This record gives sequence, structure tokens and C-alpha cells, in this order.
Amino acid sequence: MSHEPTASQRASRKDEHLDLAIRLHGQDRTGAFDDVSFIHHGLPGISAEQVDIGTTVLGSRWEVPFYINAMTGGTRATAAINSDLAEAAADAGVAIACGSQHVALHDPERVDSFSVIRRRAPGAFVLANVGPTVGPEEAMRAVEMLQADALQIHLNAAQEMVMPEGDRDFTGWSEAISAIAAAVTVPVVVKEVGFGLSRRTIGALAHTGVAAVDVAGSGGTDFIAIENERRPRRDLSYLVGWGQPTALCLLESLAVDDPVDLPVLASGGVRNPLDVVRSLALGACAVGASGHFLRTLVKEGPEALRQELHTWSEHVRTLMTLLGAPDVSQLRRTDVLVTGRTAEQARALGVDLGGLAHRREQ
Repeated sequence: MSHEPTASQRASRKDEHLDLAIRLHGQDRTGAFDDVSFIHHGLPGISAEQVDIGTTVLGSRWEVPFYINAMTGGTRATAAINSDLAEAAADAGVAIACGSQHVALHDPERVDSFSVIRRRAPGAFVLANVGPTVGPEEAMRAVEMLQADALQIHLNAAQEMVMPEGDRDFTGWSEAISAIAAAVTVPVVVKEVGFGLSRRTIGALAHTGVAAVDVAGSGGTDFIAIENERRPRRDLSYLVGWGQPTALCLLESLAVDDPVDLPVLASGGVRNPLDVVRSLALGACAVGASGHFLRTLVKEGPEALRQELHTWSEHVRTLMTLLGAPDVSQLRRTDVLVTGRTAEQARALGVDLGGLAHRREQ
């Protein structure tokens, strides 16, 4: 039975997570995206100047279809990370989400490590972040802390079970999500933390009053791997890789005859602009990346991160031009081939892969 950690313990865990996320880079599993390719047509029929890479998310216009997804906060080191991430987001016109704010809800002295995001990115679309274990009043405080435009509720049962001091009771999460969604004044997005949202889970969330989901599949930062490193015996290494990869989540939830009722965002293992465009083509309205941007910042510095965000925007435009897609909605009419293990799994889930490969004809 787990005990409630102190604010100091929560903060220490934040720094551990940050260090391990950087150290374990290279163990990410991203093969599912490589199973998704586009059929090349030699007459795109458009110019790059015609392409609009913007998208609509939660009723707001985003100038680019990707965003900096939830990472960290709560300590001096993570405050500096959040400050640099926010400045880069503001410079590139990119939306940004913060990491779990639980530590700041328990210790007011740690609020600044999160609120710095709004100070450094005053005009950005900002997403606050809590788990389903907080009450509606705490969720509202989290939103106010960042003057946030939306709220993420993260689902992390797999992480908690491996975390030495983690929760073991997940009853009432759906009811808690409903209560939070009813109480806060901004749209609510429910996201996984890297293990994927199944179609069944998304269907259940559609009844909670949330505005969207982020499938946040496996393939990027693996919190089972991170938490297992914190276990004295490291005895749950065989669970590394648990969950469904992002591409498979999108295929199951969106590329079927009966799509789910909620707008879907995608994150988890997103490495480059091609992964962004792949996700958009499979129906995501926007695509989040965390690990790549964090490592760029830590290894190369703030200026490199700013340049990388601008480069991603340019490359998304390049890819959309090549695909003859003048806007994000037209990406969903491109012909997509799914092969390998992902194809095998998608067929088992009832996905019409033949239809995906001939969408331009429909």
C-alpha cells in the first residue's frame, strides 16, 4: 500500500525523471511510425505558398499542427527547462503543455516552476496538467496557476504500478474526470503518458464530458523503464515496451468506418516532421512531441531548440506540398500504406488498410 509522498519527495522524483528521460534516450521504440508510408504521386498540383499548416484544436486556431507536450516542473532545474521551452514556443508560435502540477498544488513555493511558462510565453496556447486523483478545486487551481487555455488530465496507471511509491487504486477515475471536466472553465484533454489509448478507453472517455483525447502511445519516453530504474532490484524490466504505439492507436480510433466521437491528438515517439505528417494523415488534429525537444534543449541549448521548432514548421509545409495537401484536412485524403507488425496488429483490430491505401479514389 503506497503512502502519500511529501512535496519534497515529489520534487526529487521530478529531477530523477528528467535525468532518466535523457539518459535512457536511444531505447525509444519507434518502429510503428516506420510501418506507415505514403504513396507518392508525381503531380502534387499545388505550390508551397498555397499550403496552410495551421489547425484547429479545442476551438482555437493553432498556426502549426504540432506542440511541445507535457514534460516537467517543480524544481529549480525543471523551472529553467520550462522557461527555455516556453520562450522557444513563443518564438515559434507553438502551443505548450506543462508537466504534472501536483507538486505545486501541495507546495506553493514550487508554483513558479510552472507559472514561468505563461510569463515566458504570454500569447501561447498553454495546457495545464493534473492527474485524475485531484479534486475539481485543485484542477481549477492548476488552470489558474498558468492562466491556461486548456487542461490535460494524464492517465498513468502503468507508470504508477511500477513506481516504487506509486498508487495502486484506480477506482473512480472516470467519475473524477467527469467532475473535473464539469468544474473547469477550459476544455479538458485526457492523455496517456506513453502507453496508448485504446478505442475502448476513448469510447468510455466520450461519456465524461472531456473535449478531446491525446492517444500518447508507446514509442517514446517509457515511464515503465524510468520507474524500473528507481526500483531497488529493477525487477520489472520485462514490462518495458508495454502498451500500443501511437500509429496503431490512431489507426484503431480514426481510420475505421465508425470513428470515435472525440477529437484526437497524437503524441508518443514523435521524432521528426514526417511523424507529425503521418499522424495528421491518420486523423490527428495536432501532434505533440516531448523527448526530442527536451534532448535538443539539454544537449544543444535554447537557440538550437528555437531553430528546430522553426525547421519543423518548414518541413511540415514541404511534406504537405509533396503530398498535394493544401491543408491538414486534405492530409486525411492521402493514400497511406501500413505494413509490417503494425499492419498485422491493425488488421486484428478490424482496420481497413486497403481503404487507407486508396483514399484519393473515394
